[in-house]
Amino acid sequence: MRKNLLPIVSLLLSTFFLMAGAGLQGILLPVRASLEGWSPYEIGLMGTSYAIGFTLGCVTMPTVVRSAGHVRSFSALAALLAIAILVHGIAVETAPWVIARGFSGFALAGAYMVIESWLNERVTNETRGRVFSIYMVVSMVAMIAGQFAMPLADPALPTVFMICAIFFAMAVIPNALSRAPSPKPLTQVRLDVRSLYRNSPAAVAGVFLSGILSGAWINMAPVLGQDIGLSTTEISTLLVATMAGGAILQVPLGRLSDRVDRRYVLALSGTIGLGAALCALTLWSGGSLTLFAIAAVIGGVIYPTYSLAVAHANDIADPSDFVKISGGLLVLYGFGTMGGPMLAAWLMQTYGPDGIFIATGGAHLALLVYTLARISLRSPSPANRRPEFQSVPLARVQTPASVTLDPRADAALER
Repeated sequence: MRKNLLPIVSLLLSTFFLMAGAGLQGILLPVRASLEGWSPYEIGLMGTSYAIGFTLGCVTMPTVVRSAGHVRSFSALAALLAIAILVHGIAVETAPWVIARGFSGFALAGAYMVIESWLNERVTNETRGRVFSIYMVVSMVAMIAGQFAMPLADPALPTVFMICAIFFAMAVIPNALSRAPSPKPLTQVRLDVRSLYRNSPAAVAGVFLSGILSGAWINMAPVLGQDIGLSTTEISTLLVATMAGGAILQVPLGRLSDRVDRRYVLALSGTIGLGAALCALTLWSGGSLTLFAIAAVIGGVIYPTYSLAVAHANDIADPSDFVKISGGLLVLYGFGTMGGPMLAAWLMQTYGPDGIFIATGGAHLALLVYTLARISLRSPSPANRRPEFQSVPLARVQTPASVTLDPRADAALER
């Protein structure tokens, strides 16, 4: 194991610093915007801008990296990330923040793709699963560390923006000093919605709705926390509870989906998420511990929904099409994350803090109803054709390079 890890230590260190910066940035911006008195629409627009930038980065960065090379591209992208977060600290106005947030999304997508393609080049078919799991753990720990860096300083002051910029700058150092050879060109992904829908309508709906849910909750939950008077530590805990719920429930839901039609498990996820939203709307009285529990349940189905939908799509498709289908679904997920923040912002503007639970409850209800409708129209794929469920990194930080790192990509990569 040690022999397998040594060649990728520098890449994992860069991953840690990059995702720590992303985790801190993701909570800092909506909290500071709330302190400035910005409307939910303005804060939601930042989330949409990030999603647009991230999705564009996934689609266009392979061409950029092919021209400039991996090391120079990564260094330039990390510099762009540091510049963008410092712009947030200098120009506290809506327009510069929305534009800078879009550039951050673009740069993060490209930086993730460079690291993931490098990791993919350093693994074999025998070590792919182990390295993939380690990458998932590093990603999760780094995001949590970044979020819990938030209480180190007052978000109304420039210090936290500087800390975030330091994280992004530190991500350059391990990769710049690494002696690992540059990997092959990045995977180019094309979105063919018609083909994806023909293969699995339930997977397309599940991935798109998962994007809406993730975009709505992750971008607007800090605003919810600010509105109800949570401290910065409690807001950080709220987001960590969401991630923890996803990490805890992903495996049991995945294992259940190995035994039954995965669409039933997608419908179960919709039911659980709807139930959590209804509890928040009818039973929650404002206590932070109860809110953390609700967040854990919501996160427990938001993140696995994406994994379940991708697994269901690949149950039906030829194994050699894994990269094409999973990459296409990832781009479709990105489109969902564009609409989620604005949907939640509109509902929060209209109904107050409860609006975020109306948004998540409505999306989970749509997932439940549509999945049940598809179950009645199409028979399940045979159990002997279904590969074993695989957990994946947080969908909102996945790129097409993450897909090629997934152990299920072996058949496609050997084709």
